[in-house]
Amino acid sequence: MSWQATILTLFPELFPGPLGASVLGRAAAEGLWALDTVNIRDFSDNKYGSVDDTPAGGGAGLVMRADILAHAIDSVARNDRPIVCLTPRGKPFSQARARSLAAGPGLIALCGRFEGIDERLFDARDVEEVSIGDFVLAGGEIPAMALIEACVRLIPGVLGSASSLGEESFEGGLLEYPQYTRPREFEGRAIPDVLLGGDHQKIAAWRREKRQEITRTRRPDLWERFSSDGPIRRSDNKEPK
Repeated sequence: MSWQATILTLFPELFPGPLGASVLGRAAAEGLWALDTVNIRDFSDNKYGSVDDTPAGGGAGLVMRADILAHAIDSVARNDRPIVCLTPRGKPFSQARARSLAAGPGLIALCGRFEGIDERLFDARDVEEVSIGDFVLAGGEIPAMALIEACVRLIPGVLGSASSLGEESFEGGLLEYPQYTRPREFEGRAIPDVLLGGDHQKIAAWRREKRQEITRTRRPDLWERFSSDGPIRRSDNKEPK
């Protein structure tokens, strides 16, 4: 069975969006993964199709109802897939989590809207709250697309070469090294000579040094974590012999 993503949303027309283009779209056409949507409004209990109500205790905005969302979730075959809810208060999503999800059967993504979701749903349906960053959007659809893309591209066969994943940002705890291509010179800026010399050992050393330099200056949090692994981590990055 292929990797399966199910999206619970008020706006199913937004999908597949970018998930249906380029290598991800081709992979779906080849059966490597599949996407379907569930319209939460289909489970409304009123003629207006509303799925929310005013917050208990007062306050601004509207809150999505737990009973309606539970009915929507229960309509989907779980097949051991985790349910994730895209929300700014969730645990930060990471490349490691993308790898673990990509290795499983897929996921069910709940896209929130309005002021939020009735808290009781999270415990009642074992929903994992996930955040893609410290900012707020109008809904969970764009974060769901980002999360799914991060997972799908890791599925074997989706990308042309598995080796292209090996030195990406976050692999091995570091950001990616700089990339260059033709022309050799652009507006007075030349490709570093080491990349044109044909010495693969020197190229590997340069790339490793740049990965560490970029991570140290741009993401001190990642660098601290990388450095704290000590000799075990450093031994994984020895200069090739």
